[in-house]
Amino acid sequence: MKPGYVYILTNKPQGVIYIGVTNDLARRVEQHRSGTISSFTKKYQCHRLVWFEYFEGVHDARVVERRMKAWKRDWKIKRIEERNPAWDDLCHLLT
Repeated sequence: MKPGYVYILTNKPQGVIYIGVTNDLARRVEQHRSGTISSFTKKYQCHRLVWFEYFEGVHDARVVERRMKAWKRDWKIKRIEERNPAWDDLCHLLT
């Protein structure tokens, strides 16, 4: 079973929020930053990784991603600020 990650990107603190899922978080964030995937993140410059969670299986990650996408914006912000109140870019944690 492949692992999975649910992640949140933004363009700035309290800015546009993008939620995604992947089995290789470092690669996916680089793809967003280079503009090779997701016209949404390219259009809104969502390159700051502000939250992520690891799952043993990518299926479990997809289930959580779908639920989170349906959440109200306030709930998403609360989820980010529980672990990352300053909305720092967490990419340094991926190496």
